[in-house]
Amino acid sequence: MSCRDDNSGGHSSTSAAGKDKASDKQKEKARVSRTSLILWHAHQNDAAAVRKLLEEDQSLVHARDYDSRTPLHVASLHGWIDVAKCLIEFGADVNAQDRWKNTPLADAEGAKKHSMIELLKSYGGLSYGQNGSHFEPKPVPPPLPNKCDWEIDPSELDFSNSSIIGKGSFGEILKACWRGTPVAVKRILPSLSDDRLVIQDFRHEVNLLVKLRHPNIVQFLGAVTDKKPLMLITEYLRGGDLHQYLKEKGSLSPSTAITFAMDIARGMAYLHNEPNVIIHRDLKPRNVLLVNTGADHLKVGDFGLSKLIKVQNSHDVYKMTGETGSYRYMAPEVFKHRKYDKKVDVFSFAMILYEMLEGDPPLSNYEPYEAAKYVAEGQRPMFRAKGYITELKELTEQCWAADMNHRPSFLEILKRLEKIKEILPPDHHWNIFTA
Repeated sequence: MSCRDDNSGGHSSTSAAGKDKASDKQKEKARVSRTSLILWHAHQNDAAAVRKLLEEDQSLVHARDYDSRTPLHVASLHGWIDVAKCLIEFGADVNAQDRWKNTPLADAEGAKKHSMIELLKSYGGLSYGQNGSHFEPKPVPPPLPNKCDWEIDPSELDFSNSSIIGKGSFGEILKACWRGTPVAVKRILPSLSDDRLVIQDFRHEVNLLVKLRHPNIVQFLGAVTDKKPLMLITEYLRGGDLHQYLKEKGSLSPSTAITFAMDIARGMAYLHNEPNVIIHRDLKPRNVLLVNTGADHLKVGDFGLSKLIKVQNSHDVYKMTGETGSYRYMAPEVFKHRKYDKKVDVFSFAMILYEMLEGDPPLSNYEPYEAAKYVAEGQRPMFRAKGYITELKELTEQCWAADMNHRPSFLEILKRLEKIKEILPPDHHWNIFTA
């Protein structure tokens, strides 16, 4: 009898410990999610949403991302006065320092947000840092000393029959003509051509592109860095982007999807080659371009958010800014502001492969932010199309594994895609008539 009592007591304490552990996990998940939310709403200038979160949990005013940046840093950089006032009202530390020792005031000064500078100073804000976060203490040098090789005189660009082929927050992409050849020109808005942040990002992208040479990477041709507006010139690809192609075509046959996937994987394997690894960080259908309307060749483009990392060790992991890139294709570790490495691109690749096979974007019934949140909670898109080749489904699942160490490299992905292509009957179609 006493033995049974001892056992039951042991079970209940084990069960209680298990419940506590599960409860702790839930709390941690909720905390990470709320941290992401308040930083996102601060970035989006949504003062009402920031206030609502702080009313529910005032400690979120001290939330920090992996670069140790608070919601007030984010609001100060963008000049969002109402958000900043709300954060200060809830006790934000106006002199909080990020990993580069920058205060919110240092960010506001670097971004020339004059009203924000006055506001922060009125609350005792001090200016430290400016030693390498978003700003550099001296003018940004040209990317390369021998830039005459690729510096283009704007008078050589003919915009008489130009058309807009893309738009972004910093400018637009136009189809134009350079020395008789159709080209794509990324043109920075004149109003932003003096913005240090924008100039830095622009020169960073030029610096990356100038080093890249690969059949599956959009080819850099030159740039205008001496005159305004700043412009980046690449080859023009007549086929448009993969996003538009999938919108028109819907799901692709497995053989086409595999051919496309191999082109993307080749470009990415080149970028991920050590020791100079380039992490794309925004791999999505809009940034994959079709060489021509025959859609027989793809190239990876848009390196605006890419990071060039010098790898000392093949297992290096980096602390980089969280929530970089497009939510629908974002790896969970990025959304959660965790440490991450080049395997974030493998996750995005899995989402693109899924979209090519299904014909719809992953989690298309969710808004992008909600989709990223759902994925960060451990969920994945459902395989709906019938006739999935087992090997292709397994590869997709491994590429979007929650643990980035379990995701294959692009070189491994290529080998596996080649094997799948070999076993694929040439006339294979989805088995839509079988249950």
